Amino acid sequence: MKKKQVVIGFLGTTLDAGIENRWGRWRPTVALCQHDDLVVDRLDLLHDRRTESLAARITADIATVSPETVVRSHNCELADPWDFQEVYAALHDFARAYTFDTDAEDYLVHITTGTHVAQICWFLLTEAHYLPARLLQLSPPRRGNKNPAPGAWNVIDLDLARYDRIASRFKAERIEGASFLKSGIATRNAAFNHTIDQIEQVAIRSQAPLLLMGPTGAGKSQLARRIFDLKRNRHQIAGEFVAVNCATLRGDSAMSALFGHVKGAFTGAAAARPGLLRAADKGILFLDEIGELGPDEQAMILGAIEEKKFLPVGADRQVASAFQLIAGTNRDLGLEVAAGRFREDLFARLNLWSFTLPGLAERREDIEPNLDFELRRHADEAGQNISFNREARERYLAFALSPQAAWRANFRDLGASITRMATFAAGGRITEPIVTDEILRLRRLWGGQVTSSQDDILAPLLGEARLAELDLFDRMQLAATISVCRRHASLSAAGRALFAASRAAKAGPTNDADRLRKYLSRFDLDWPAIRTLRHDAPA
Repeated sequence: MKKKQVVIGFLGTTLDAGIENRWGRWRPTVALCQHDDLVVDRLDLLHDRRTESLAARITADIATVSPETVVRSHNCELADPWDFQEVYAALHDFARAYTFDTDAEDYLVHITTGTHVAQICWFLLTEAHYLPARLLQLSPPRRGNKNPAPGAWNVIDLDLARYDRIASRFKAERIEGASFLKSGIATRNAAFNHTIDQIEQVAIRSQAPLLLMGPTGAGKSQLARRIFDLKRNRHQIAGEFVAVNCATLRGDSAMSALFGHVKGAFTGAAAARPGLLRAADKGILFLDEIGELGPDEQAMILGAIEEKKFLPVGADRQVASAFQLIAGTNRDLGLEVAAGRFREDLFARLNLWSFTLPGLAERREDIEPNLDFELRRHADEAGQNISFNREARERYLAFALSPQAAWRANFRDLGASITRMATFAAGGRITEPIVTDEILRLRRLWGGQVTSSQDDILAPLLGEARLAELDLFDRMQLAATISVCRRHASLSAAGRALFAASRAAKAGPTNDADRLRKYLSRFDLDWPAIRTLRHDAPA
């Protein structure tokens, strides 16, 4: 069954009047019912009491040119048709009271008539889906046309998915926004990229609090700052970015730091203090490690989020601050709530938009692009371009991607590691000896779990990735074997030293060299390799 075509619009008090020779001039409300390719089954016409006679005349004229069109009049009283707030409220009420039947009817909103304010309001209400309609724009016939003509009509569909060029532009803007949040790093972890895409959409469309969860060093502070920069670039905020680590707020000073105090509020309060919340007015307040806040501060923060007002210490009058909150934590706030250490109502308020940033060890495919980012950042800060030679880069990445690399402080570890190697890079090149020293330093930093001498022997031969695949038993046995080999001049001599007991127990000749050669081949090693790459020589 074909749907009925319904048009909703204002009566045009000027264009529709046509007092003299009304059939000899173009009248948009009448003209929209004169098109053979636009059959209007019903016209819902909005007007006030002062134009009832004009509405009646237009209705009669429509009946002449389009008998099948039913015209329904709707009273819409506007004291000032150029007052945006009044017009929007009136049309919003009309849309809410209107009975839409989208299964049986298609709707067009006629924006040719009415004030510019009315046209803007129609657009906003349609774009926000208060009106399940498309916009209808009419244009008059060309000048000099002696025969009365209805002109032309055009439908504006606000479903941007229909417009490939526009949709692709919006998609490009989303990609650009997500890349901005990642500082331009071409990250490869699919889950992380999906999270950033979601954060970009929320940051642009919502003023509600955001909760960034993840281990220390996962990038929460940097991401919060990038969210601020993104919103500022889109002219969504005018204030400042105010960041504070809640772990540094202790005792009575915590309330004063956050909410400010009045002069004389306590001993030593010689002057008033505005506080961090007021400093973040019209901007973003980033509370890192929010789980460290005490119960009183949590209660005050909740009130400030919901009411945009709070009471400074010692004050008897509230102050206002329209900030957006971004909170960071490395704790599981759900468990903190269960343990009674965090307010359940505050957690519920923060948990509307919560995102978890994985640690670097969970995003090993992103280590390489972040390595390049850290090199660029070092170049910007130090004014010197630093790069790896090929062998050094391969060795460092092999270790960085292996299970031996704990990355306990996440990107802070990686950034510090790159800074150290760049500092030692005489001539602007990071070499294998520099990488070897840095790997040993990182192993010690992470608790010495792989700092044993056998790994120092094996890493230059096998590489970090292959070494990580070996059990401790195999590493110890292979390292001891190579140490013996390096103390002897030939494969046979090394074999005799290694297999002396078993050779003595056997009757007949034995080939110790062949036995040793086969053992080494299990690890893709041969005699020249282990003799050439000495443990005490640079790798």
